[in-house]
Amino acid sequence: MKLKLYLFFILLTAGITANAQTGFPFDNEIRDFKHQDSISMPAKNGILFIGSSSIRKWTDLEQRFSDKPIIRRGVGGCTIEQVVDYYAPYIIYPYQPRKIFIYAGENDIAAGKTGKFTAREFYKLWAMIKQNLPHAEIYFMAIKPSPSRAKYFPEVKIANALVRSFLKNKKKGHYVDIASVILNPATHQPDTSLFESDMLHLNSKGYDKWQAVLQPLVK
Repeated sequence: MKLKLYLFFILLTAGITANAQTGFPFDNEIRDFKHQDSISMPAKNGILFIGSSSIRKWTDLEQRFSDKPIIRRGVGGCTIEQVVDYYAPYIIYPYQPRKIFIYAGENDIAAGKTGKFTAREFYKLWAMIKQNLPHAEIYFMAIKPSPSRAKYFPEVKIANALVRSFLKNKKKGHYVDIASVILNPATHQPDTSLFESDMLHLNSKGYDKWQAVLQPLVK
């Protein structure tokens, strides 16, 4: 009888875990990551990059920092709200990283959320990470000004300013300005030569700019 109850509990737990990875945005990508992890789990104390498609599409990130234990977990066109509500238990905590670089928030604002809302979601994520991974260094990568989303620039600036202020005196918290480096010095507007044709995602030259900023931090 005890054996039957034990087996029932194991199956029930497995079912709950499986269901927890379905039914939310981009759940197929989360399942893909979990499948990868089941084959080869990244070592603890790595350097984790999470966020939206700007991380997902940075396909040579690992090669650019080939001597570092990079873990790349970009999820579709996700929002920082979704990272808070769904993804953290799957793409942050299990890896026990020593550094976490976060690029998210741009899609929240493009979906109509305010800069204040987006910053508050980061505050939530900060608290969640600190509770589960108290020793991790957290790096917020500033929300970039994408030419195709020019009408949202005021809210982007608000979100970035609030997060920068929030992190100013936070131990193990860092604001990384990857936004100003993709501006044209002459016009102070986004340099379109650094973007793909959709004027949303960076091209290789754009990622060169980001790499230069991140180089001294990814160590």
